Amino acid sequence: MDLDQLRRRLSSEEINAMPLCHYHGPVHLIRVLDDWKRALPDLRAERALGFDTETRPTFRKGKVNAPALIQLATEQAVYLIQLTWLPFGPYLVEILANPDQIKAGVGIYDDMRELARLHDFKPAGLVDLGGVARAHKLPSQGLRTLAANLFGWRISKGSQCSNWSLLELSQRQIAYAATDAWIGRQIFLRMRELGLTGRAAPLTESGR
Repeated sequence: MDLDQLRRRLSSEEINAMPLCHYHGPVHLIRVLDDWKRALPDLRAERALGFDTETRPTFRKGKVNAPALIQLATEQAVYLIQLTWLPFGPYLVEILANPDQIKAGVGIYDDMRELARLHDFKPAGLVDLGGVARAHKLPSQGLRTLAANLFGWRISKGSQCSNWSLLELSQRQIAYAATDAWIGRQIFLRMRELGLTGRAAPLTESGR
């Protein structure tokens, strides 16, 4: 795959004709501090994490809800931190502020800014996948179009506007949220293979 191929703009029809892709690995819901402590060994060992957040939509002009879910993907699993149960605080900051660990996602700076309003911290090690695409003049800059362009996969966005503040997420919401974080990590790794990520920290062959 070369840059000329990546610079071809895919039509909605082409993307909709691609096979639908979901994450099929382990998903762990993080609701209490003990859940987070059990997740930390895997999260700390990972050199590149897929990252995303989900926020309950608002239909009132000028009102913005706080993030309700943080998704982190490793090579082994996806972790969904439900902020309705476990409010964002210093225990979560360790990973997000680590400059030696990549967090990759689309619109990641905006997501981190919203999280910093909940608990002040300085995020580090961020790779904005859309920013990487823009730097190389790629027309695909969103998660869905990048997945289609880089892998030939279609990612569902059907649950995007659901209520992420629920205490009990549906299986559909869990699958959607896990897929977004997982595909973000896969896109970063593919971009790195193609030499698009510049000075992002080197990874081993396994991606860790």
